[in-house]
Amino acid sequence: MIATASRKPSYGTVALVGVGPGDPELLTVRAAELVARADVVLADVARHGGALTGRRADAEYVDVTGTPNAEQAKAIVAHIKAGRSVVAVYGDPLSSTNGTALAMALTKAKLPWELVPGVHEVTAVPAYSGVAAFAPGRVVTVVDVDDNEPDWASIASSETLVIAVSAEQAGKVASQLAAAGRHGDTPVVVTVEGSTASQRSITTTLDAVQADVADLAGRAVLVVGPSVKQRDKLSWFENRPLFGWRVLVPRTKEQAGVLSEQLRAYGAVPVEVPTIAVEPPRTPVQMDRAVKGLVSGRYQWIAFTSVNAFRAVKEKLEEYGLDARAFAGIKIACVGEQTAAAVREYGIKPELVPSGDQSSEGLLAVWPEYDDVLDPIDRVLLPRADIATETLAAGLHERGWEVDDVT
Repeated sequence: MIATASRKPSYGTVALVGVGPGDPELLTVRAAELVARADVVLADVARHGGALTGRRADAEYVDVTGTPNAEQAKAIVAHIKAGRSVVAVYGDPLSSTNGTALAMALTKAKLPWELVPGVHEVTAVPAYSGVAAFAPGRVVTVVDVDDNEPDWASIASSETLVIAVSAEQAGKVASQLAAAGRHGDTPVVVTVEGSTASQRSITTTLDAVQADVADLAGRAVLVVGPSVKQRDKLSWFENRPLFGWRVLVPRTKEQAGVLSEQLRAYGAVPVEVPTIAVEPPRTPVQMDRAVKGLVSGRYQWIAFTSVNAFRAVKEKLEEYGLDARAFAGIKIACVGEQTAAAVREYGIKPELVPSGDQSSEGLLAVWPEYDDVLDPIDRVLLPRADIATETLAAGLHERGWEVDDVT
């Protein structure tokens, strides 16, 4: 009789991941890695959904807003036993009652778990609002009003208070501090949606909080104390030149990234709405004929009026197993430096790039007339988008060139 060894069940993984107060770029490298490869992501979407843009498109995304801890734990255990990788998201796991409760439940179930600390809102948001709340030598009391009712009388006299609360509760908190003996003229800054493009900070005093923040909504962090006075010198996030602007970026998805990143650096919110689609022509006959003409010596020039036009020709060449050598003996013209850079990256040096106006008109202005003595071939290949203007093709005809205008 042969004894068979019992196999241990193959469990999935679970990680309690801190994603910070909202800015996706505040995720740690480990947090971003775990979110990107998780099969299941559980999060309070209203508070932390904005930080989860890097999750897999096919991952199960569960909004646990208002779901009791016991139900969350039960669902996570089921996912783990089914072999899935699970990420449970918090601002900072063990700074949250829910995160601590889940860790205890997993330990009780004898399931392994990993914890990735996050940048906590009580340290990050004051820094984003320009308040050095945690400067060396300063006595700071941190209060989270979400999970309990603090003993205001015992903490009201602390030099600096940092309080995490909903904006709707900010006025009530200020009133309780005043009732506990804190002076009404104590400086306060209230910051909502900290670290995000929607951040808004109000500098006020304790007795004016109720009136000054009445129209604010969302997650808030209050800093109460003398450090608030330095905010006019340290505020950086909301002082960026385009802070709060929404800017339309009507470019292809592949080309919007650089511009969008520059806009974010200036504080703007880029809204990418592609108004151009880069797709193959409806029929490949024209392009196939043009490529054969390139290698057979049909053209004297090829004019690239955009990076997309160059990429389209390059991809068609590669379909035929050709490379940059297919351009041997052909003069290259580029509408501007961006297109020329793409051509140079392919190992080709353009002969003609306008130094002034970088447009079809600018390229036409520097294009030579056809000379039947000096020019052995009178034909130009002009690959371009179907929405491009006729300016360049018409102008080349006027200068004596024959143009193969290929969409």
